[in-house]
Amino acid sequence: MTGPIPSTNPVLPGEDFKEWHHALGGELTSVPDDSWKTVLEEKHPDMLHLLQFPYNGEPPKRLVTAKAVTSNPLHFVRNHGGIPIIEEDKWFLSLDGLVANPRKYTSRDIKDRSKFPQMEKSVTIQCSGTRRIEQISLYGGQQDEIPQAPWAEGAISTARYRGVSLKKIIKDCGGLVNGAKHLELYGAETYIKDLEAMNYVVSIPWTKVKANEVMLVWEMNGQPLPKIHGFPLRVIVLGYIGARSVKWVYRIKAIEQPSHGPIQKKEYLHFSQQVGKHNLKPTYGLQIQEMPVSSAIMSPWSKHVIIHNGRIHCKGWAYSGGGRWPERVELSSDSGFSWYEVPPENLSKKGRWTWRTWEMDHPCDVEGWVEIVCRCWDNALNTQPLTVRSAWNWGLHVTHSAHRISVYSINKSRAETQRRLNFLEERGIPLAPITRYEIVQTQTESEYDQYWREHEPRDPSD
Repeated sequence: MTGPIPSTNPVLPGEDFKEWHHALGGELTSVPDDSWKTVLEEKHPDMLHLLQFPYNGEPPKRLVTAKAVTSNPLHFVRNHGGIPIIEEDKWFLSLDGLVANPRKYTSRDIKDRSKFPQMEKSVTIQCSGTRRIEQISLYGGQQDEIPQAPWAEGAISTARYRGVSLKKIIKDCGGLVNGAKHLELYGAETYIKDLEAMNYVVSIPWTKVKANEVMLVWEMNGQPLPKIHGFPLRVIVLGYIGARSVKWVYRIKAIEQPSHGPIQKKEYLHFSQQVGKHNLKPTYGLQIQEMPVSSAIMSPWSKHVIIHNGRIHCKGWAYSGGGRWPERVELSSDSGFSWYEVPPENLSKKGRWTWRTWEMDHPCDVEGWVEIVCRCWDNALNTQPLTVRSAWNWGLHVTHSAHRISVYSINKSRAETQRRLNFLEERGIPLAPITRYEIVQTQTESEYDQYWREHEPRDPSD
Protein backbone atom coordinates (compact mmCIF):
# COMPACT_ATOMS: atom_id res chain seq x y z
CA MET A 1 0.00 0.00 0.00
CA THR A 2 2.89 2.38 0.66
CA GLY A 3 5.44 0.74 -1.65
CA PRO A 4 6.06 1.41 -5.34
CA ILE A 5 3.40 0.48 -7.89
CA PRO A 6 4.73 -2.48 -9.94
CA SER A 7 5.70 -1.71 -13.53
CA THR A 8 4.34 -5.00 -14.86
CA ASN A 9 1.27 -5.34 -17.08
CA PRO A 10 -0.96 -6.61 -15.46
CA VAL A 11 0.18 -4.32 -12.66
CA LEU A 12 -1.38 -6.59 -10.03
CA PRO A 13 -2.68 -10.14 -10.52
CA GLY A 14 -5.42 -10.19 -7.84
CA GLU A 15 -4.36 -13.55 -6.43
CA ASP A 16 -6.54 -13.17 -3.32
CA PHE A 17 -9.67 -12.67 -5.44
CA LYS A 18 -8.73 -15.66 -7.58
CA GLU A 19 -8.24 -17.86 -4.52
CA TRP A 20 -11.61 -16.86 -3.09
CA HIS A 21 -13.29 -17.95 -6.32
CA HIS A 22 -11.35 -21.22 -6.30
CA ALA A 23 -12.40 -21.83 -2.70
CA LEU A 24 -16.06 -21.29 -3.54
CA GLY A 25 -15.64 -23.94 -6.22
CA GLY A 26 -18.10 -25.22 -8.77
CA GLU A 27 -18.49 -23.04 -11.84
CA LEU A 28 -16.64 -20.21 -10.08
CA THR A 29 -13.38 -22.18 -10.19
CA SER A 30 -12.73 -21.31 -13.83
CA VAL A 31 -14.08 -17.74 -13.68
CA PRO A 32 -10.67 -16.00 -13.27
CA ASP A 33 -9.22 -17.77 -16.33
CA ASP A 34 -12.41 -17.33 -18.36
CA SER A 35 -12.54 -13.61 -17.52
CA TRP A 36 -8.93 -13.04 -18.55
CA LYS A 37 -9.63 -14.79 -21.85
CA THR A 38 -12.50 -12.36 -22.45
CA VAL A 39 -10.22 -9.41 -21.66
CA LEU A 40 -7.71 -10.54 -24.28
CA GLU A 41 -10.49 -11.09 -26.84
CA GLU A 42 -12.37 -7.82 -26.36
CA LYS A 43 -9.91 -5.16 -25.22
CA HIS A 44 -7.20 -3.27 -27.11
CA PRO A 45 -3.79 -5.01 -26.92
CA ASP A 46 -2.20 -1.88 -25.43
CA MET A 47 -4.62 -1.56 -22.50
CA LEU A 48 -3.03 -0.94 -19.13
CA HIS A 49 -4.21 -3.86 -17.00
CA LEU A 50 -4.27 -2.47 -13.47
CA LEU A 51 -5.74 -5.62 -11.95
CA GLN A 52 -5.98 -8.92 -13.77
CA PHE A 53 -8.86 -10.24 -11.63
CA PRO A 54 -11.39 -8.88 -11.11
CA TYR A 55 -10.43 -7.02 -14.25
CA ASN A 56 -9.64 -3.31 -14.05
CA GLY A 57 -8.07 -1.60 -17.03
CA GLU A 58 -7.66 1.76 -18.71
CA PRO A 59 -6.41 2.78 -22.16
CA PRO A 60 -2.84 4.01 -22.64
CA LYS A 61 -2.40 7.76 -22.21
CA ARG A 62 -1.84 8.42 -25.89
CA LEU A 63 -5.27 6.96 -26.75
CA VAL A 64 -7.48 8.19 -23.88
CA THR A 65 -8.58 11.33 -25.75
CA ALA A 66 -7.62 10.31 -29.27
CA LYS A 67 -11.33 10.61 -30.12
CA ALA A 68 -14.25 12.30 -28.36
CA VAL A 69 -16.12 8.96 -28.43
CA THR A 70 -14.13 6.02 -27.05
CA SER A 71 -14.09 2.82 -29.09
CA ASN A 72 -15.35 -0.30 -27.31
CA PRO A 73 -11.91 -1.98 -27.13
CA LEU A 74 -10.43 1.15 -25.50
CA HIS A 75 -13.24 1.95 -23.04
CA PHE A 76 -11.99 1.63 -19.46
CA VAL A 77 -13.26 -1.28 -17.36
CA ARG A 78 -13.93 -1.38 -13.62
CA ASN A 79 -15.22 -4.85 -12.68
CA HIS A 80 -15.84 -6.12 -9.16
CA GLY A 81 -16.03 -9.82 -9.98
CA GLY A 82 -15.67 -12.25 -12.85
CA ILE A 83 -17.23 -11.65 -16.26
CA PRO A 84 -20.44 -13.71 -16.48
CA ILE A 85 -21.00 -15.64 -19.71
CA ILE A 86 -24.74 -15.24 -20.30
CA GLU A 87 -26.85 -16.79 -23.06
CA GLU A 88 -29.26 -14.06 -24.14
CA ASP A 89 -32.15 -16.41 -24.96
CA LYS A 90 -32.02 -17.83 -21.41
CA TRP A 91 -31.67 -14.46 -19.66
CA PHE A 92 -34.50 -12.46 -18.12
CA LEU A 93 -34.89 -9.35 -16.00
CA SER A 94 -37.00 -9.48 -12.84
CA LEU A 95 -38.63 -6.28 -11.65
CA ASP A 96 -40.10 -6.73 -8.20
CA GLY A 97 -40.30 -5.30 -4.70
CA LEU A 98 -42.55 -2.31 -4.08
CA VAL A 99 -44.17 -2.16 -7.50
CA ALA A 100 -47.84 -2.66 -8.26
CA ASN A 101 -47.31 -5.60 -10.62
CA PRO A 102 -43.96 -7.46 -10.41
CA ARG A 103 -42.93 -8.82 -13.80
CA LYS A 104 -40.20 -10.61 -15.72
CA TYR A 105 -38.88 -9.43 -19.08
CA THR A 106 -36.95 -11.24 -21.76
CA SER A 107 -34.45 -9.45 -23.97
CA ARG A 108 -37.06 -9.46 -26.75
CA ASP A 109 -39.64 -7.84 -24.45
CA ILE A 110 -37.33 -4.96 -23.56
CA LYS A 111 -36.37 -4.34 -27.19
CA ASP A 112 -40.01 -4.31 -28.35
CA ARG A 113 -40.43 -0.84 -29.90
CA SER A 114 -44.21 -1.14 -29.83
CA LYS A 115 -44.05 -1.34 -26.05
CA PHE A 116 -41.02 0.72 -25.05
CA PRO A 117 -39.69 3.69 -27.06
CA GLN A 118 -35.95 3.41 -27.55
CA MET A 119 -33.45 6.15 -26.79
CA GLU A 120 -29.84 6.89 -27.70
CA LYS A 121 -27.44 8.91 -25.59
CA SER A 122 -23.76 9.78 -25.62
CA VAL A 123 -22.60 9.23 -22.04
CA THR A 124 -19.31 9.66 -20.21
CA ILE A 125 -18.74 7.12 -17.45
CA GLN A 126 -16.13 7.98 -14.85
CA CYS A 127 -14.89 5.81 -12.01
CA SER A 128 -14.74 7.64 -8.68
CA GLY A 129 -11.18 6.32 -8.44
CA THR A 130 -9.98 8.21 -11.53
CA ARG A 131 -6.51 9.71 -10.89
CA ARG A 132 -6.30 7.79 -7.62
CA ILE A 133 -2.57 7.31 -8.16
CA GLU A 134 -2.09 10.97 -7.15
CA GLN A 135 -3.68 10.34 -3.74
CA ILE A 136 -1.81 7.04 -3.33
CA SER A 137 1.47 8.85 -4.01
CA LEU A 138 0.68 11.30 -1.24
CA TYR A 139 -0.62 9.02 1.53
CA GLY A 140 -1.81 5.44 1.91
CA GLY A 141 -5.53 4.90 2.23
CA GLN A 142 -8.39 2.49 2.72
CA GLN A 143 -7.76 -1.24 2.85
CA ASP A 144 -8.28 -2.99 -0.50
CA GLU A 145 -8.79 0.13 -2.60
CA ILE A 146 -5.12 0.25 -3.62
CA PRO A 147 -4.61 -3.24 -5.05
CA GLN A 148 -8.03 -3.12 -6.70
CA ALA A 149 -7.43 -0.04 -8.81
CA PRO A 150 -4.39 2.28 -8.71
CA TRP A 151 -6.02 4.34 -11.48
CA ALA A 152 -4.27 7.04 -13.47
CA GLU A 153 -6.17 9.51 -15.69
CA GLY A 154 -7.78 6.90 -17.96
CA ALA A 155 -10.65 5.64 -15.78
CA ILE A 156 -13.07 7.75 -17.81
CA SER A 157 -14.52 7.06 -21.25
CA THR A 158 -17.38 8.12 -23.49
CA ALA A 159 -19.65 5.95 -25.64
CA ARG A 160 -23.03 6.13 -27.37
CA TYR A 161 -25.64 3.79 -25.93
CA ARG A 162 -28.99 2.53 -27.19
CA GLY A 163 -31.69 1.27 -24.86
CA VAL A 164 -34.88 2.22 -23.04
CA SER A 165 -35.66 4.41 -20.07
CA LEU A 166 -36.00 2.47 -16.82
CA LYS A 167 -38.90 4.78 -16.02
CA LYS A 168 -40.91 3.15 -18.85
CA ILE A 169 -40.29 -0.32 -17.41
CA ILE A 170 -41.40 0.84 -13.95
CA LYS A 171 -44.55 2.32 -15.50
CA ASP A 172 -45.24 -1.00 -17.24
CA CYS A 173 -45.20 -2.63 -13.79
CA GLY A 174 -47.87 -0.24 -12.57
CA GLY A 175 -45.50 2.15 -10.84
CA LEU A 176 -44.05 2.23 -7.33
CA VAL A 177 -46.16 1.56 -4.23
CA ASN A 178 -45.94 1.64 -0.42
CA GLY A 179 -43.37 4.43 -0.12
CA ALA A 180 -40.74 3.07 -2.52
CA LYS A 181 -38.05 5.69 -3.14
CA HIS A 182 -35.07 3.69 -4.42
CA LEU A 183 -34.34 1.05 -7.05
CA GLU A 184 -31.94 -1.72 -6.09
CA LEU A 185 -29.89 -3.04 -9.02
CA TYR A 186 -28.46 -6.57 -9.10
CA GLY A 187 -25.52 -7.56 -11.30
CA ALA A 188 -24.73 -11.21 -12.07
CA GLU A 189 -21.03 -11.24 -11.20
CA THR A 190 -19.88 -12.84 -7.94
CA TYR A 191 -18.54 -10.17 -5.62
CA ILE A 192 -16.50 -10.82 -2.49
CA LYS A 193 -16.12 -8.27 0.28
CA ASP A 194 -14.87 -8.85 3.82
CA LEU A 195 -15.02 -12.63 3.25
CA GLU A 196 -18.70 -12.48 2.22
CA ALA A 197 -19.75 -13.70 -1.23
CA MET A 198 -22.67 -12.07 -3.01
CA ASN A 199 -23.77 -10.49 -6.26
CA TYR A 200 -22.99 -6.88 -7.07
CA VAL A 201 -25.84 -4.78 -5.63
CA VAL A 202 -26.28 -0.98 -5.47
CA SER A 203 -29.24 1.38 -5.55
CA ILE A 204 -30.25 4.65 -7.15
CA PRO A 205 -32.99 7.10 -6.10
CA TRP A 206 -36.39 7.06 -7.82
CA THR A 207 -36.01 10.78 -8.49
CA LYS A 208 -33.13 9.96 -10.86
CA VAL A 209 -35.21 7.33 -12.66
CA LYS A 210 -38.26 9.60 -12.76
CA ALA A 211 -36.20 12.23 -14.60
CA ASN A 212 -35.52 9.73 -17.44
CA GLU A 213 -31.83 9.70 -16.50
CA VAL A 214 -31.45 5.93 -16.09
CA MET A 215 -31.24 3.65 -19.13
CA LEU A 216 -31.28 -0.09 -19.69
CA VAL A 217 -28.98 -0.58 -22.67
CA TRP A 218 -28.00 -3.41 -25.00
CA GLU A 219 -25.97 -1.52 -27.59
CA MET A 220 -22.68 0.37 -27.27
CA ASN A 221 -21.31 2.48 -30.14
CA GLY A 222 -23.63 0.77 -32.61
CA GLN A 223 -22.60 -2.75 -31.58
CA PRO A 224 -24.04 -5.30 -29.14
CA LEU A 225 -22.73 -4.76 -25.63
CA PRO A 226 -19.36 -6.53 -25.25
CA LYS A 227 -19.36 -9.27 -22.65
CA ILE A 228 -16.90 -7.32 -20.55
CA HIS A 229 -19.26 -4.31 -20.52
CA GLY A 230 -22.41 -6.11 -19.41
CA PHE A 231 -23.94 -8.24 -22.18
CA PRO A 232 -26.86 -8.78 -22.61
CA LEU A 233 -28.14 -5.77 -20.62
CA ARG A 234 -26.66 -3.17 -18.34
CA VAL A 235 -27.76 -0.04 -16.54
CA ILE A 236 -26.45 3.40 -17.52
CA VAL A 237 -27.05 6.11 -14.90
CA LEU A 238 -26.48 9.48 -16.56
CA GLY A 239 -24.13 11.77 -14.67
CA TYR A 240 -23.40 9.32 -11.82
CA ILE A 241 -20.21 7.43 -11.03
CA GLY A 242 -19.67 4.21 -12.93
CA ALA A 243 -20.33 2.09 -9.83
CA ARG A 244 -24.09 2.77 -10.21
CA SER A 245 -24.21 1.68 -13.86
CA VAL A 246 -24.60 -2.01 -13.07
CA LYS A 247 -23.46 -4.54 -15.68
CA TRP A 248 -25.14 -7.92 -16.37
CA VAL A 249 -28.27 -6.67 -14.61
CA TYR A 250 -30.80 -9.41 -13.89
CA ARG A 251 -32.99 -7.92 -11.15
CA ILE A 252 -34.34 -4.50 -10.20
CA LYS A 253 -36.09 -4.23 -6.86
CA ALA A 254 -38.08 -1.23 -5.62
CA ILE A 255 -37.25 -0.47 -1.96
CA GLU A 256 -37.84 2.25 0.63
CA GLN A 257 -34.25 3.07 1.66
CA PRO A 258 -30.89 2.92 -0.14
CA SER A 259 -29.51 -0.59 -0.56
CA HIS A 260 -27.78 -2.30 2.35
CA GLY A 261 -25.41 -4.00 -0.09
CA PRO A 262 -21.78 -3.38 0.88
CA ILE A 263 -21.01 -1.50 -2.33
CA GLN A 264 -23.67 1.04 -1.40
CA LYS A 265 -23.21 0.98 2.38
CA LYS A 266 -19.46 0.41 2.85
CA GLU A 267 -17.78 1.45 -0.40
CA TYR A 268 -17.82 4.46 -2.69
CA LEU A 269 -18.00 6.74 0.32
CA HIS A 270 -16.26 10.09 0.68
CA PHE A 271 -14.91 10.59 4.19
CA SER A 272 -13.57 13.60 6.02
CA GLN A 273 -9.78 13.72 6.19
CA GLN A 274 -10.07 13.17 9.94
CA VAL A 275 -11.66 9.74 9.41
CA GLY A 276 -9.14 6.90 9.24
CA LYS A 277 -8.78 3.15 9.56
CA HIS A 278 -9.82 2.87 13.23
CA ASN A 279 -12.83 5.16 13.26
CA LEU A 280 -14.26 4.35 9.83
CA LYS A 281 -18.04 4.17 10.26
CA PRO A 282 -20.06 3.90 7.05
CA THR A 283 -22.47 6.56 8.27
CA TYR A 284 -19.56 9.04 8.38
CA GLY A 285 -19.17 8.78 4.61
CA LEU A 286 -21.05 10.62 1.88
CA GLN A 287 -22.37 8.17 -0.72
CA ILE A 288 -20.75 9.22 -3.98
CA GLN A 289 -23.24 9.74 -6.82
CA GLU A 290 -22.36 12.71 -9.05
CA MET A 291 -18.69 13.39 -9.70
CA PRO A 292 -17.41 16.96 -9.27
CA VAL A 293 -15.76 18.89 -12.07
CA SER A 294 -12.37 17.50 -13.08
CA SER A 295 -9.85 17.53 -15.91
CA ALA A 296 -6.52 16.00 -16.86
CA ILE A 297 -3.58 16.51 -19.21
CA MET A 298 -3.04 13.45 -21.39
CA SER A 299 -0.17 14.86 -23.47
CA PRO A 300 2.63 15.57 -22.77
CA TRP A 301 3.43 13.08 -20.03
CA SER A 302 5.01 13.96 -16.74
CA LYS A 303 8.84 13.90 -16.82
CA HIS A 304 8.95 14.28 -20.61
CA VAL A 305 11.57 16.46 -22.26
CA ILE A 306 9.73 18.88 -24.58
CA ILE A 307 11.50 20.75 -27.39
CA HIS A 308 9.23 23.59 -28.52
CA ASN A 309 9.08 27.04 -30.11
CA GLY A 310 7.67 28.88 -27.11
CA ARG A 311 4.46 26.84 -27.05
CA ILE A 312 3.92 23.32 -25.69
CA HIS A 313 1.14 21.36 -27.38
CA CYS A 314 -1.15 19.90 -24.70
CA LYS A 315 -4.17 17.59 -24.95
CA GLY A 316 -6.61 16.28 -22.36
CA TRP A 317 -10.17 15.88 -21.10
CA ALA A 318 -12.58 17.78 -18.86
CA TYR A 319 -15.79 16.52 -17.25
CA SER A 320 -18.42 17.42 -14.69
CA GLY A 321 -21.10 15.04 -13.38
CA GLY A 322 -24.78 15.48 -12.66
CA GLY A 323 -25.70 16.89 -16.07
CA ARG A 324 -23.25 19.78 -15.86
CA TRP A 325 -20.62 20.31 -18.54
CA PRO A 326 -17.20 21.97 -18.89
CA GLU A 327 -17.42 25.59 -20.02
CA ARG A 328 -13.78 26.61 -19.73
CA VAL A 329 -10.47 24.77 -19.52
CA GLU A 330 -7.33 26.63 -18.43
CA LEU A 331 -3.62 25.84 -18.36
CA SER A 332 -0.80 27.34 -16.34
CA SER A 333 2.94 26.77 -16.57
CA ASP A 334 3.84 28.76 -13.45
CA SER A 335 2.18 26.36 -10.98
CA GLY A 336 -1.17 28.14 -11.09
CA PHE A 337 -0.31 31.82 -10.75
CA SER A 338 -1.41 32.83 -14.26
CA TRP A 339 -3.78 30.92 -16.54
CA TYR A 340 -4.35 30.63 -20.29
CA GLU A 341 -7.79 29.61 -21.57
CA VAL A 342 -8.10 26.80 -24.09
CA PRO A 343 -9.78 28.40 -27.15
CA PRO A 344 -13.46 27.33 -27.27
CA GLU A 345 -13.02 26.02 -30.81
CA ASN A 346 -10.38 23.60 -29.46
CA LEU A 347 -12.89 21.82 -27.23
CA SER A 348 -15.15 19.01 -28.40
CA LYS A 349 -18.91 19.52 -28.52
CA LYS A 350 -20.84 20.26 -25.32
CA GLY A 351 -23.18 17.63 -23.90
CA ARG A 352 -25.09 17.31 -20.64
CA TRP A 353 -23.73 13.84 -19.97
CA THR A 354 -20.35 13.86 -21.73
CA TRP A 355 -16.79 15.02 -21.28
CA ARG A 356 -15.09 17.54 -23.56
CA THR A 357 -11.74 16.70 -25.05
CA TRP A 358 -9.40 19.63 -25.69
CA GLU A 359 -6.02 20.64 -27.06
CA MET A 360 -3.97 23.81 -27.00
CA ASP A 361 -0.56 25.25 -27.85
CA HIS A 362 0.24 26.49 -24.37
CA PRO A 363 2.62 29.49 -24.09
CA CYS A 364 5.82 28.63 -22.24
CA ASP A 365 8.85 30.92 -22.45
CA VAL A 366 10.93 29.47 -19.63
CA GLU A 367 13.41 26.59 -19.80
CA GLY A 368 14.23 23.81 -17.40
CA TRP A 369 11.71 22.04 -15.20
CA VAL A 370 8.24 23.57 -15.36
CA GLU A 371 4.94 22.45 -13.88
CA ILE A 372 1.94 22.57 -16.19
CA VAL A 373 -1.38 22.73 -14.38
CA CYS A 374 -4.85 22.12 -15.80
CA ARG A 375 -8.19 23.13 -14.32
CA CYS A 376 -11.78 23.29 -15.56
CA TRP A 377 -14.82 25.45 -14.85
CA ASP A 378 -18.25 23.93 -15.44
CA ASN A 379 -21.47 25.73 -16.40
CA ALA A 380 -22.35 26.24 -12.72
CA LEU A 381 -18.92 27.91 -12.19
CA ASN A 382 -17.64 25.02 -10.10
CA THR A 383 -13.90 24.56 -10.42
CA GLN A 384 -11.16 22.30 -9.08
CA PRO A 385 -9.21 22.70 -5.84
CA LEU A 386 -5.55 23.41 -6.57
CA THR A 387 -3.86 20.73 -4.44
CA VAL A 388 -4.14 16.96 -4.12
CA ARG A 389 -4.07 17.30 -0.34
CA SER A 390 -7.30 19.31 -0.41
CA ALA A 391 -9.03 16.38 -2.16
CA TRP A 392 -7.38 13.53 -0.22
CA ASN A 393 -9.68 11.17 1.69
CA TRP A 394 -9.32 7.77 3.31
CA GLY A 395 -11.18 5.95 0.53
CA LEU A 396 -8.92 7.58 -2.09
CA HIS A 397 -11.97 8.54 -4.15
CA VAL A 398 -12.77 11.63 -6.21
CA THR A 399 -9.33 13.00 -7.08
CA HIS A 400 -10.57 16.22 -8.68
CA SER A 401 -7.78 18.63 -7.80
CA ALA A 402 -6.10 20.57 -10.59
CA HIS A 403 -4.00 18.12 -12.58
CA ARG A 404 -0.25 18.78 -12.53
CA ILE A 405 2.60 17.41 -14.62
CA SER A 406 6.31 18.26 -14.57
CA VAL A 407 8.09 18.55 -17.92
CA TYR A 408 11.57 19.65 -18.93
CA SER A 409 11.22 22.65 -21.24
CA ILE A 410 13.71 23.31 -24.07
CA ASN A 411 12.65 26.49 -25.85
CA LYS A 412 14.36 26.55 -29.23
CA SER A 413 12.87 29.95 -30.08
CA ARG A 414 15.82 31.25 -28.05
CA ALA A 415 18.83 31.70 -30.30
CA GLU A 416 21.31 30.38 -27.75
CA THR A 417 19.20 27.25 -27.15
CA GLN A 418 18.95 26.58 -30.89
CA ARG A 419 22.72 26.93 -31.26
CA ARG A 420 23.23 24.50 -28.41
CA LEU A 421 20.80 21.99 -29.96
CA ASN A 422 22.70 22.21 -33.23
CA PHE A 423 25.98 21.69 -31.36
CA LEU A 424 24.69 18.58 -29.62
CA GLU A 425 23.15 17.13 -32.78
CA GLU A 426 26.37 17.57 -34.75
CA ARG A 427 28.26 15.60 -32.10
CA GLY A 428 25.60 12.91 -31.63
CA ILE A 429 25.03 13.84 -27.98
CA PRO A 430 21.51 12.75 -26.87
CA LEU A 431 19.18 15.07 -25.01
CA ALA A 432 17.58 12.37 -22.91
CA PRO A 433 17.64 11.10 -20.32
CA ILE A 434 18.57 14.48 -18.95
CA THR A 435 19.45 13.03 -15.56
CA ARG A 436 22.23 10.80 -16.93
CA TYR A 437 25.68 12.14 -16.18
CA GLU A 438 27.58 13.04 -19.34
CA ILE A 439 30.64 15.20 -19.99
CA VAL A 440 29.35 17.87 -22.37
CA GLN A 441 31.68 20.79 -23.03
CA THR A 442 29.53 23.92 -23.20
CA GLN A 443 32.39 26.45 -23.40
CA THR A 444 35.95 26.37 -24.65
CA GLU A 445 38.81 27.76 -22.54
CA SER A 446 39.12 30.76 -24.87
CA GLU A 447 35.39 31.49 -24.66
CA TYR A 448 35.59 31.34 -20.89
CA ASP A 449 38.53 33.80 -20.79
CA GLN A 450 36.85 36.08 -23.33
CA TYR A 451 33.72 36.32 -21.15
CA TRP A 452 35.66 37.60 -18.14
CA ARG A 453 37.61 40.08 -20.24
CA GLU A 454 34.29 41.60 -21.34
CA HIS A 455 32.52 41.48 -17.96
CA GLU A 456 33.43 42.40 -14.44
CA PRO A 457 34.73 39.53 -12.36
CA ARG A 458 32.47 37.91 -9.82
CA ASP A 459 34.07 39.79 -6.90
CA PRO A 460 35.07 43.48 -7.11
CA SER A 461 38.73 44.27 -6.46
CA ASP A 462 37.94 46.95 -3.86
